[in-house]
Amino acid sequence: MAPSHHDPRRPYKRAAISDQQRRRDSALRTQSARRADAQARARSLANSLLSPPSSSSNDQPVPSPEAHGDEPAVADVATAAAKLRGPDQRRWFARQIMLPEWMVDAPPHLARDWHVCARPAGKRCLVVSSNGITISRLRNGTILHRFPSALPNGSKRGISGPASSYSILDCIFHEPDETYYIVDMICWRGYSLYDCTAEFRFFWVNSKLTETSAGDPPSTYHRYRFTAVPMYESTLEGLQAAYSLTTPYVKDGLLFYNKHAHYESGITPLTLVWKDEACSQYVLDTDSEGQVPTEQHVVLELQEDGKLITSDDPPIVFGGLSSDFIQKSNLRPGNLLRFSLRDESVKLVDGKMEIGELQFAGRLNRSRTFADSHSKVLFQYAARHAPLRIEDLVASVQSNSMEVESTDIEMRD
Repeated sequence: MAPSHHDPRRPYKRAAISDQQRRRDSALRTQSARRADAQARARSLANSLLSPPSSSSNDQPVPSPEAHGDEPAVADVATAAAKLRGPDQRRWFARQIMLPEWMVDAPPHLARDWHVCARPAGKRCLVVSSNGITISRLRNGTILHRFPSALPNGSKRGISGPASSYSILDCIFHEPDETYYIVDMICWRGYSLYDCTAEFRFFWVNSKLTETSAGDPPSTYHRYRFTAVPMYESTLEGLQAAYSLTTPYVKDGLLFYNKHAHYESGITPLTLVWKDEACSQYVLDTDSEGQVPTEQHVVLELQEDGKLITSDDPPIVFGGLSSDFIQKSNLRPGNLLRFSLRDESVKLVDGKMEIGELQFAGRLNRSRTFADSHSKVLFQYAARHAPLRIEDLVASVQSNSMEVESTDIEMRD
């Protein structure tokens, strides 16, 4: 509800219900401190994406290319990743992609500090081109396509520079028009962009793509078209364009990128996804039959001690199961489980959800990679009760503009 003493000259901004902004400020402060050897990270990821599956099993953890001190050799990381199987493989590859939090509250300075685009519906994947071949892998590590492309060294035709030089793109494959829509760039011709700002990465996506024929219609040496997703400043005009303009692809919400954010693997509050019924077919989660359940469902991961956690880092505990129930239900640590929650069991404490009671609804199939994040659970809860609307985003942008104008007037006075 709007406050009773609201100034009618200023647009009403929905009150914050989460700690998202606090964590976003912390992420911006610490990203430079986490800076690792960007080239080593890019090489290890490229080799892992290109590595063929190994027939042998491996129970050893994959060395991290981001570790400080004595870094493992790139080949060691790639080889270890290729030997992973099942849940371990799915988790490792899924953690290489920068994943957005769900926008629960509109960030301050939305127009000044953020880009926005209409997110294509489709399969999120990483695409690497090197040695005359192009390979795309889904978040779970499964190869989506192996094909020739017009990306640098992406086919046997027109290899320039070292054949082993690689490029890595963060894409969404849109099946209706068989197009890879580029939402980010990790590496181009061996030059890593991990530690570059989002603003610079988007500039490179557009400038470097025009140097190739990757955007041309498919041909013998170019199986799929690549197109950069139109990116806008999060001004009123940009927000309206991303939200309302017709796109060649089916929309699935809006993606927001903090201009100053580096490419951070895993879930980050510096990238956000937001949806409503006008820009996405799926705002509320559905059950196995495609229907929106009466009660909200959440997906959590079972731990060895019976705790149920989210996919956040660090994870948030949303309850637990007794050892008797785990044994009777034949559950194992690492299983992804679905639960329903009643509205009366939910509390918001210091920007986080606390759930008093969970109702077990079943085990998920193995294709699912991660549990829900806290921001997704909170977004789904808010969408059922007090959704963040497009009008709230517009009000946030307008409020930012009025603050800038007020500051300008004060400086002139």
